[in-house]
Amino acid sequence: MLDLKRREFITLLSGAVTAWPIAARAQQPAMPVIGFLNSGTFEGFAYRVKAFRQALNESGYAEGRNLAIEFRWAEDQYDQLPALAADLVGRQVALIVTNSPLVAQVAKAATTTIPILFAIGSDPIKDGLVASLNRPGGNLTGLTYLAVELAPKLPELVHEVAPAPTVAVLVNPNNAALAEPVARDVQAAADKLGLQLLALHASSERDFDTVFASLARARVGGLVIGPDPIFGTRVERLAALARQHALPAIYTDRRFAEAGGLLSYSTSFTDAWRQVGFYASRILKGERPADLPVHQATKVELVVNMKTANAFGLALPLALLGRADEVIE
Repeated sequence: MLDLKRREFITLLSGAVTAWPIAARAQQPAMPVIGFLNSGTFEGFAYRVKAFRQALNESGYAEGRNLAIEFRWAEDQYDQLPALAADLVGRQVALIVTNSPLVAQVAKAATTTIPILFAIGSDPIKDGLVASLNRPGGNLTGLTYLAVELAPKLPELVHEVAPAPTVAVLVNPNNAALAEPVARDVQAAADKLGLQLLALHASSERDFDTVFASLARARVGGLVIGPDPIFGTRVERLAALARQHALPAIYTDRRFAEAGGLLSYSTSFTDAWRQVGFYASRILKGERPADLPVHQATKVELVVNMKTANAFGLALPLALLGRADEVIE
């Protein structure tokens, strides 16, 4: 009888020891998941995602080890954004990262509790995203970079390298938060320079060929490409068209000059998205978006593609080359 009780006790103890690690594992916190909601494509956003991941890694977060990221790409189909946002909310992600005022607004409409980070080139107060820059309030914060603010400089730069009586500006009419102020500011700058301005619209890549054909017919001297996610995810295509038509053009992304466009004048997006990554890590560690001031990225860089200038037969002013942060030979 004693041996039987001993055997029962050992069996019970063995079962408890076996069950303990399972129970302990069950009590461990689940791996946090970041929802990455983006209006564009992975191909066009890959270098910013890389900078974002690097900052997370430096903050102690590695995908597959203690972090997961769920990517949702609208691929320029803006009407898909509400469903993609709802999917991330339904998955109860720990944080949603967004790339434009429109995407941030869609995410804000989808949840009032999940933290939302944005990286935008417009005023988040005017966009209705935060109450103030220092104390955002609510569940949103993030980073603003110079985009609209750079618009007046763009026609000046392209006119400096290729003087002509007419300059064009290309904007996306479906993204009014960027298109309207950019078009207004470029018009004011053109007026100041005594230039005629031709305003053109493109809401998808399908419009690009038509736009550049109209530019050739109008014989414009230069092109300002307004900041927009659709253009940002088609940098190589835009640069190729500008080269094909021998059109001096400027865009607010250094990859444009790297891909063969003549000029770029822009925020350092690598630095900006590293900052977004650092903010994401702080939120994952428990800080509230309401208490994190909106970060204002102010670093800009001018890149000149000398190979393209030579191909176009342009003699670039030495003063411009002296101001450039990088000259691609």
